[in-house]
Amino acid sequence: QVQLVESGGGLVQAGDSLRLACAASRRTFSMYAMGWFRQAPGKEREFVATISRSSISTDYADSVKGRFTISREDAKNTVYLQMNNLKPEDTAVYYCAARTGVASKVASTYTYWGQGTQVTVSS
Repeated sequence: QVQLVESGGGLVQAGDSLRLACAASRRTFSMYAMGWFRQAPGKEREFVATISRSSISTDYADSVKGRFTISREDAKNTVYLQMNNLKPEDTAVYYCAARTGVASKVASTYTYWGQGTQVTVSS
């Protein structure tokens, strides 16, 4: 069992930056591929970014490429999402997720999920 706790959300203005963090409970964190997803009101959960074990590879949704960066620090059992040049359409609850195996864009392939952190971007 892996428990994930997100932090770093908040209310910002368009063009601002935020860094989300997701802390995992297990020392075997390095064995998991990690992902960030988001869900806006009235919309389905969507993929944002994913990172493989050992940070070998990353992938992003087209809507955030060039603005968001996913990274991980295995010594701290933590994955980050650096979000720059935020836009109102980035407003959502952001979730981190963990899975064994390779990094994935597909939410249903992830086994463990955090409770989410709210990001609100005002125009």
